[in-house]
Amino acid sequence: MMKRKKGFFSISAVAKMFSIHQQTVRLYEKEGLITPKRSEGGTRLFSDVDLDRLEEIIYLTQDLGINLAGVEMVLKLKKQVKKMQDDMNKMFDSTQQDLDKEAETSRVSVRASAERLLSMKREQQKIAPLASNEPDIADDAVVDVESWEIEYEDE
Repeated sequence: MMKRKKGFFSISAVAKMFSIHQQTVRLYEKEGLITPKRSEGGTRLFSDVDLDRLEEIIYLTQDLGINLAGVEMVLKLKKQVKKMQDDMNKMFDSTQQDLDKEAETSRVSVRASAERLLSMKREQQKIAPLASNEPDIADDAVVDVESWEIEYEDE
């Protein structure tokens, strides 16, 4: 499967694509809303990312009636929200990893405690095998500690 090469578009192609005047595109650039790359000769080269941003600007200005100062604010806020979402996702991932580690540590601890209890019970039964009504536990018995439930009291 061949990868499609990402192309660049001239200002005239972009203006035609969005049915706007080239001066409007230049104004958006002058206001800092878009920053197309430039060729060695100084020709504006618009990438797919530039087109997406331009489409968003046109939607905000023409469809929603927001002025350029408002568009700038919307785009800044959108960038801040994206950064905050990324930071929150990193924090959630880190917290989940910490919880997973803690859960594994707890499982290991519970398993070790269960094995010690089982060992103590076996020792007790060797000392007084008929002292209780509980059945003997064979040395090769398998104990499913995963099914044990631990209840905690509210403090």
